[in-house]
Amino acid sequence: MTTLVSPTDTITRDALAVLQPGFTGTTAPEWLLRRVGEGLTSVGLFGRNIVSPDQLAALTAQLRSERDDFLVAIDEEGGDVTRLEVRNGSSFPGNFALGSVDDTALTRAVAHELGRRLIECGVNLNWAPSADVNSNPDNPVIGVRSFGADPALVARHTAAYVEGIQSAGVAACTKHFPGHGDTAVDSHHALPRIDADLETLHARELVPFKAAIAAGSKSVMSAHILLPALDPDRPATLSPQILTGLLRGELGYEGLIVTDAVEMQAISATYGIERGSVLAIAAGADALCVGGGLEDDATVERLRDALVTAVRDGELAEERLADAAARVRALASWTRGARGAGTEPGAAVQEGIAPGTGSRDVGLVAARRAVRVTGDGPRLDAPVHVAAFTPVANIAVGDETPWGVAAELTRMLPGTTAATYGSDGPDPLAEVLAAAGERRVVAVVRDAHRHPWMAAAVDALLARRPDTVVVEMGLPYSAPRGALYVETRGAARVCGLAAAEALTGA
Repeated sequence: MTTLVSPTDTITRDALAVLQPGFTGTTAPEWLLRRVGEGLTSVGLFGRNIVSPDQLAALTAQLRSERDDFLVAIDEEGGDVTRLEVRNGSSFPGNFALGSVDDTALTRAVAHELGRRLIECGVNLNWAPSADVNSNPDNPVIGVRSFGADPALVARHTAAYVEGIQSAGVAACTKHFPGHGDTAVDSHHALPRIDADLETLHARELVPFKAAIAAGSKSVMSAHILLPALDPDRPATLSPQILTGLLRGELGYEGLIVTDAVEMQAISATYGIERGSVLAIAAGADALCVGGGLEDDATVERLRDALVTAVRDGELAEERLADAAARVRALASWTRGARGAGTEPGAAVQEGIAPGTGSRDVGLVAARRAVRVTGDGPRLDAPVHVAAFTPVANIAVGDETPWGVAAELTRMLPGTTAATYGSDGPDPLAEVLAAAGERRVVAVVRDAHRHPWMAAAVDALLARRPDTVVVEMGLPYSAPRGALYVETRGAARVCGLAAAEALTGA
């Protein structure tokens, strides 16, 4: 039974403080502003909340008119996962591109510039970077969101990213602890399991998180994954052994622990969001991310009341809830003090970012450095047909953000045409050849190694048209394909631009 609560009660205010709910709309709804007055300390923003930088700045100012030290969080990884530029694609390449270049000064500069843009819009907590070691190339949810498959490389770039974004006054949130890279299941849909032994986990998954902690990451996000070597019964988000024993105790982490979204099926379908939220706070989490699909006052009230009831029934220690709320408020206080600290001229150099890498175009600079072109075919100098073989995007990436090279090649090579082809239609070969006519074909794919239909379509096309150019915007093939083969290491807008420049010599 739901317990009646008083908005002025300390336990109730603490319960609200640990929530990071989403909401619909591009202005703050009345119910959200009312909850801020009752103790809510943070929100999470998604693409649905953002139209432009000016609108976003007005939204965050509206929230801070209720509480000056308010935390505004966002899932802005750059690369494939963008909320700031959800309608056009990101101005920054993602982690895999940065890891492929392997220049930590560049990674630090990219993160700093991303943080500068966030802080200008009033966003002060970024659920990034992904510190997952992508050891399983068939991983359906991490992929190019990871810096790579080598733990040492991922560790040094995770640390550089944390330093860069926090130098701009934005708190980093290193994720997904203790590592989501060796999974074959997307936790948005089900509960993944990693059967690695303790030695492997310490030598692989935990290495980047140790580097993030040493770099001062203000927050860490837990993963909804089961790791029997650490806890055979509960996923990391709900595990005292993992959050309190390993992260707090063994690794000595003192910052904020944020859960991944509690409505994801790995938690909601197994425990329910109310029960899962209580177990997460009891296990050692300090803040509960509540993302898409549950963005209303009723959900906030349900979760608040579940936490209050658990305290009053003795299931959740009052001191644990109070400690969690205090950590949220402490981070909010840090962001208020850091506001604007890294935005003055020269701040990038002051924070150890190499001179010459701190420009506002650093995202495009990084994307150009990440592109690799192999093959002996001629560059493009006439109109082409761009055939984009499009997979279903995972929820973290979303399917609303455009990707590819068609827009850039159409601008550079007038007369270029483009079409998309999916897995649910007839064999696309005849359609592509008919649309192309005498023009060369540019086949654009994304993680073709994970999609047999896509790889088969490209191979069939190459058999008929050997002069075809293949652009891979996900993890690359094991061997190059086509007369020219382009690896962009990500599908951000700037990656597409860099690929088009490389193909045309622009």
